[in-house]
Amino acid sequence: MRLLVARCEVVYTGRLTARLPESTRLLLLKSDGSVLVHADSGGYKPLNWMTPPTVIEEEPGLIVVRKRAGKTEDRLEIRIAEVLSDIEQPMDEVSGLAKDGVERDLQEALAARPDRLEEELRLVRREWSTEVGPVDLMCRDCDDGWVAVEIKRLGTIEAVEQLTRYLGFIRADPAKERCRGILAAQRFKPQAVTLAESRGIRCVEVDLELLRGEREPELTLFG
Repeated sequence: MRLLVARCEVVYTGRLTARLPESTRLLLLKSDGSVLVHADSGGYKPLNWMTPPTVIEEEPGLIVVRKRAGKTEDRLEIRIAEVLSDIEQPMDEVSGLAKDGVERDLQEALAARPDRLEEELRLVRREWSTEVGPVDLMCRDCDDGWVAVEIKRLGTIEAVEQLTRYLGFIRADPAKERCRGILAAQRFKPQAVTLAESRGIRCVEVDLELLRGEREPELTLFG
């Protein structure tokens, strides 16, 4: 990882145009192609960022980050007036955050019964490795198509973005270019469902007690 503290101006062009005026900022350039622009305020969220896959070009006084977005291109231009600190720090390779108890239990239950997510869905492997971390479950559907399943206790926008990154790397393999995504969670944020639908990702709400057979489904009466 490269940590660059610099006085810089940042201009984003793509789906819209945005400009950050010249100021002292922290730039994080990660080995996976992620680029984040931070200020010393605003909490953990960057002011601007670009997620992989990206192309990073650098020349004196300028860093350009490009990413294809459909038929268009997102572009982040970082115009550097003064470099205050420039450090490259190797980071340990970590597969991802350890699952909490609920997520671990959900993964185990759904690995045993993937058909509870979709009829005739069958498990190929748990913790399927990608360049940006492991997919919880890699499955095949009734047509023998690939399906990547990410499991969360709470389905959030961040969870959708995570599965989107996994799908991007999985689909780079021509044999899996039509791989679908399913996000499974005990409950979902409405914004996450909207984003997932816009990206062709199915959201499936799961009940751990039902999966384990610890209680019967609630009956609904129709008048």
